Order: sequence, then C-alpha cells, then structure tokens
Amino acid sequence: MSLNRVLHYRFRLVCCCAGAIAVFFSLAANVLAQEAIGATDPAATSAPSPQSGVEMASSSPTLNPAVDSNLNPTTDLRNEVTAEPRRFQYGVKVTMRGVYDDNINLSQTARVSDYYFTIEPVLTLGLGDILGHEDNYIRLDYAPSLFLFADHSENDAVQHLIHLEGQHRFARLTLTLGEEIAILDGTDLQTLSDANSPGSHPNLDVSGRTRFQTYNTRIGASYDLTGKTFLSSGVDSLVTEYNSANLFSSQMFSGNLFVNYRYSEKIVIGVGGTGGVDSVDNPNPDQTFEQANVRASYQATGKIAFNFSGGVEFRQFENNSRSEYISPVFELSATYQPFDGTSVTLAGSRRTFNSGVLAGQDFAGTTITASLRQRLLQRFYVGVSGGYQNSDYFSTVSGVAANRQDNYYFIEPTLDFSITRFWTVGGYYLHRRNDSSFQSFSFDDNQVGIRTGLTF
Repeated sequence: MSLNRVLHYRFRLVCCCAGAIAVFFSLAANVLAQEAIGATDPAATSAPSPQSGVEMASSSPTLNPAVDSNLNPTTDLRNEVTAEPRRFQYGVKVTMRGVYDDNINLSQTARVSDYYFTIEPVLTLGLGDILGHEDNYIRLDYAPSLFLFADHSENDAVQHLIHLEGQHRFARLTLTLGEEIAILDGTDLQTLSDANSPGSHPNLDVSGRTRFQTYNTRIGASYDLTGKTFLSSGVDSLVTEYNSANLFSSQMFSGNLFVNYRYSEKIVIGVGGTGGVDSVDNPNPDQTFEQANVRASYQATGKIAFNFSGGVEFRQFENNSRSEYISPVFELSATYQPFDGTSVTLAGSRRTFNSGVLAGQDFAGTTITASLRQRLLQRFYVGVSGGYQNSDYFSTVSGVAANRQDNYYFIEPTLDFSITRFWTVGGYYLHRRNDSSFQSFSFDDNQVGIRTGLTF
C-alpha cells in the first residue's frame, strides 16, 4: 500500500473519531437536557421508530454477513445493562477462555495444534435508551482481547474492537450514527456480536493468520412524511486494510435512499436504490455499483420478527477492464421466541466482496446461519449454532481466469451454567471446514474450549 493511501486512512480515522466525539457530546447534551426538563413530546416518544424493522434489512456493508444476533443471556453484556433509559449507564464483562485448537493457522498441509488462553473484557458506556433504541441515546463498547499460546508464542496477539453508535430523534427526523473499528491479528473476522461464537467466522478469502484492520461507518437519517410513509437514507463506508504488502486493501463508499410504507403496525415495506464506489489496491481496477432494492419487515407478535432486503446489483469496472457484472444481493434475519428461555434465529446474506489475496478478482459471498438456545432449570443454557458460506470468485480484468470456489461449514454446540447472576461457566465445541477448489485454501479445524465470565 502506498504512503499516500496509508496517510489517507489515518486522516479518515482521525476525522471519524473527531466527528464521533462531536456527535457524542451533542447527543449527550440533548439526552441530559431532555431528562432535566422531564417528559418529552409524546409524538416523539410513543410513535413507532421510523426505522423499525427496515433498518435491520439495509444493504449497507458489513464485515461479516452472517452474525449470530441471538446472544446468550449468561454471556451477553448488553443484558446486564438495564433496559430502563437512564442518564448514565455502564457495564463491565470479563470472559476468560482456555482452548485446544488442532489447526491454529487454518492450514491444509502444515497443521499445527496448540493450547491457548484468552482474556476478553468488554466495557460499555452509554447515555439514554441504549437498549430499546426508541429514544435518544449514545453508546460506546470497547472490547480488547489478549491471546496467549502455550507452545507458539509467536502467535500471541492483542486485538481491539471499538463500537460507537447513537441516535437523536426530532419531531419527524431521526438521525443515527454507527462506527465499528476492528484491529485484528489472527485467522478470523470479528465483531462484538461474535462473543458467543469465537472462531466461527474465519477470513476465508485469506484463509490464514494475518494482521488487518476494518473501519465500518454508517450515518443514517429517516424522515416521516405522513403517519404511514417515511423516507430513509444512509451513507456507508467500509475500509479493509491489510498490513502485508502481498495482500490487497480496499475501501468502499455507498449511499442509499428508500421510500417506506407502514402497511400496518406489524408490516413495513420499502423500495429504493443504492450506489457506490469501490477502490482496490493496484493492480486491481476500481469499481462502481448500483443496486435496485426492496425491503420488508414483519413483526408478527412479540415472539416472531422477520426482516428482508433484496435486489439486483450492477457493477462496472475501471477502464472497462471487463463487462458489467450483474448479481442478486440480499440480507435477511428472523427470530422466534416461542417460550421464555427459548430462542431461534436465522440469518442470511449475499454480497460482493473484493478479494484480498487474488489479484483481479472479486467474489460473491452467500451465507446462511441458524442458532437455537434453550434455558433449562433456570441456570443451564444449552445452545447449538451452525452455518454455511459459499464464495464464488469472478474476474475483474479480462483474461484473468477466476475459477476458485469455496464451501464453508461450521457447527458449534455450547453449554453454560449460571452460578450467580454475576458469574457463569461453560464450554463449547467448534468444528469448521472449508472445501476450496484451490487446495491451498482448504482446511478443517476443531476447537474445544472452556470459559468463564464475570460481570461487574
């Protein structure tokens, strides 16, 4: 990567942080002001959120298309923070894991096994309605992770996840901000939502141990036109920066605009479009794309929720390096809670990504994941999650033969026990396998881990 691009990324990060700090203090001041004067405008607090349902099905970039959003109550810090909007909220969670991994580098030909130990604290700070998201709020989560290997200390690593989000509601206008920074050193993609499934989302494109950073930014707005129709728009950015000169970094910027209609209290539908630019390290061509999208959300009861966004993407390449690429895109999520203590989730997506390891190639990633969690005897939590991902590579330059295709599977049963409301212990087994048409990217891996969590 050139020095100019490195400086550009650093400048962008400083600008994002400065903007986030400014928004933080602005939202904090508004939250404190509202609490100081008492009740707010009933129309602003009792009306359904303009983004209800539809926001979850947006077409914005995500680091990991298949995130398990159904976190275990015994290990999810967010359930330790009260749902009652207050002036200031905080939470601290520390998870420690001991893991045996029979393929720490995700290699097909040079398998290396080892034991490793992790310390994974999470600090949450917030103002306002940080759980319900029906009113103004600002929330910051910081999650560093320390990895210590028994026999291969060269793989010891420290990772950082930083997530900032906020919302401010006016009479008709709602503004949102989200920023997630991941500083990673290992084999996996990570977000804060991966707390209960560490290792289930490997970086399949690179399929090996590497250092990289991702910067995922979203700014959104929603405006009520009438009681049933509203406009929603967003500006998104996803930067992936690899530390190795042999890998290709990229940055993507996009914007979208939707017209949405509340058919009923349970159903919201929308139509709109997305457009953006995608810049990739040389010798890869830069790209532009447009999407025609539809959205729908369905909140059948308090037990069932469904969100979907889908459409068609048209992608062009710099200097007409190849013909236009047309592909379907979608995102979906569904949750079902038939009983207290029982939850089922389903998530899926199809998106286009730049390859960080193969020159002149992108890939379409299609992912589906499902999970089931059940509380037993008030203190035991049994769960199982699994998923599948297909990566279908295509050339971005005429004359490049792109014939790589990957099929990845994972399954992970878990068992946790709540000793007290502040202390949990548990264990898990993770099996994951990638079958690639390029043998060097194939692997299979097994992990057995025990964990304990303390909440302060």
